Amino acid sequence: MRKIGIVGAGQSGLQLAIGLRKAGYEVVLLSAQTPQQIRDGRVTSSQCMFSTALRLEREVGINQWNQTCPTVDGIEFAIVGPDGARAVRWSARLDSAAMSVDQRVKMPVLLEQLQELGGEVRLVEAKLDDLEALTRECALVVVAAGKGAIANIFARDAARSEFDRPMRALGLTYVHGLRPRPDHSAVCFNVIPGVGEYFVFPALTVTGPCEIMVFEGVPGGPMDCWTGVTSPEQHLNASLGILSTFVPWELERARNVQLTDPKGILSGRFAPTVRRPIARLPSGALVLGMADVVCLNDPITGQGSNNASKCAAAYLERILRHGHEVFDGNWMEQTFEEYWSYARFVTQWTNAMLRPPPAHVAALLGAAANRPDIASWFTNAFDDPRRFFPRFSDPQAAEEFLASAEH
Repeated sequence: MRKIGIVGAGQSGLQLAIGLRKAGYEVVLLSAQTPQQIRDGRVTSSQCMFSTALRLEREVGINQWNQTCPTVDGIEFAIVGPDGARAVRWSARLDSAAMSVDQRVKMPVLLEQLQELGGEVRLVEAKLDDLEALTRECALVVVAAGKGAIANIFARDAARSEFDRPMRALGLTYVHGLRPRPDHSAVCFNVIPGVGEYFVFPALTVTGPCEIMVFEGVPGGPMDCWTGVTSPEQHLNASLGILSTFVPWELERARNVQLTDPKGILSGRFAPTVRRPIARLPSGALVLGMADVVCLNDPITGQGSNNASKCAAAYLERILRHGHEVFDGNWMEQTFEEYWSYARFVTQWTNAMLRPPPAHVAALLGAAANRPDIASWFTNAFDDPRRFFPRFSDPQAAEEFLASAEH
């Protein structure tokens, strides 16, 4: 039985670990926190998982929240015009519902599930010495601690990293009491040109069903307002202030909101980065990065947890296929490249959404208000962003799509 070491107890690390354990592999997972510390901690993300990622979870049996988590049934999109009103507005249903489970709810359960399956969980905030020891013990070590300091051992891939600085000032606010959207639930996405984006959607958190408010402010602009916010009350007030100023229709839904809990808030910023997939330790041993460690996107397109699930599934399949062969550098490189053949489209689309849209993209977004098929295409491509291409990147392809939609 081969032993695999995994560093990080997030979506990708735990999904891979459980999948490997069910396939008969020994698994050692390093977690910086106990399940209870995760439950009692601060929110870490605004995860919204679409149908393919949810299917991949079901395949390894980590879908325990189907009956308790509210569904996200569609997407509503709006662009705010110069007069402050919605210049563009449309909505469409997802073919299959999405779901968002707070990592404080999910990850403790998955850690405990891994242990029940016979996987070993070691409580340690991994450093180089821990990685070195793990490489001596295991046939393969995968680093899945995407936002931890250990990710810095993987070199930035300048050719694949479009930005070298944060493109948005980020804020998360988990709330109860937001008035439901009529007709069906949705990610309600609002673009305020030159200022930023605001979107909100249903989720499940430690205190039950909730809504997650996500703020993406252009750095230095009026939505870059989290510096100096030191209390949960100030954070909520700042959130409502943004709604009042830029999307008052969203404030109407949010007039009676309360924080889900004092730790249901988060703010920060990071540079979207693609890193080299292999890190060489001082001993010469190699470790493989996965998910956010090697492909960290801005959350503007809601792809982080989806990428993590898809990367875990791709790595699991590659490990199982490799059998008893050596996990050498060539295998590691090919394993990441197989995942990158998908993730590069996510990165390209996400990076494009961080810039003002070119004319052909603006035309697509505007046409969706009058063309249900275009709105449906845009909405359902969130599940597989490869579907955005070539229309999103090629003006001629976009023009042909718009013309075909008229008939």
